[in-house]
Amino acid sequence: MTPFDSIFRSAHFIKSAEKLSQCPLDQGLEVAFAGRSNAGKSTALNTLTNQKKLARTSKTPGRTQLINCFGLSISDRRLIDLPGYGFAKVPIAMKKVWQAHMQDYLMNRRSLAGVVLVMDIRHPLKEFDEMMLDWAKSNGMKVHVLLTKSDKLKRGPAKASMLSVQKAIKEQGVDGTVQTFSALNNDGLDELRNRLASWLVFDKLDEIPVSPHA
Repeated sequence: MTPFDSIFRSAHFIKSAEKLSQCPLDQGLEVAFAGRSNAGKSTALNTLTNQKKLARTSKTPGRTQLINCFGLSISDRRLIDLPGYGFAKVPIAMKKVWQAHMQDYLMNRRSLAGVVLVMDIRHPLKEFDEMMLDWAKSNGMKVHVLLTKSDKLKRGPAKASMLSVQKAIKEQGVDGTVQTFSALNNDGLDELRNRLASWLVFDKLDEIPVSPHA
């Protein structure tokens, strides 16, 4: 348990946007979750917020096709679920549209405080991940790498994977942190909540309310 559990449990759907201009007003702070379509991004969001159906999950990768925006109990603080990348069974032209809208969001969203880059711990640092890290370095954006499905590996290999990713992002010069995470047993949940709180709410501690959504 952390002092910030209630903040993330308060998460509630605001709207889905096809493009940046349809997102909520660009004020306050928000953290975006990005990752390949099979990395467990939506499941991680649901675990973070202790809600089974906040973010849409499916056995078919690539179902997150819009920029999904969720509000928190502190005003002007949001979580953003970006479209998954890589496995959606849609026409290439549609994938290019998603990519363009996501790039527009990442490049021009002033309230974006950081990105949680979700990777399957068994298959980290794929092409999309490298692209995101390069972008983060170029734009001075904070990144927190979430190595999901850590329950699929024994402790030794899981730690080795984490250290390997830590070394890689350090060598790239990215302002980033790395952790392991499992939605199955909540491994790393407190660490994730603390990290996001450091980006979103440390300057608003006196505003932590008891939310009707909690």
